[in-house]
Amino acid sequence: MSPGAENVPVDFLEARGLYCPLPVLKTRERLEALPPGARVDVLADDPLAPLDLQAFCSREGHDYLGATDEPGGGWRMALRKSERLERP
Repeated sequence: MSPGAENVPVDFLEARGLYCPLPVLKTRERLEALPPGARVDVLADDPLAPLDLQAFCSREGHDYLGATDEPGGGWRMALRKSERLERP
């Protein structure tokens, strides 16, 4: 964890019930609206969402911080918007 990361507000994206490619598309939209360095937790139950979001972060330069199981099914995946990149 980087210094000061504990002070970064966490935004939440509810993506349960959405299936590929919607969790990634909604995550992209949310990240575009947030400042560099912001964190978003994505709640999803699409079985491919953890892999898709890891690939998305790798491709777009964001940080994939990991996933945890959610009670009742699905995952909570934490991402941090890149401080290095700004999309045109």
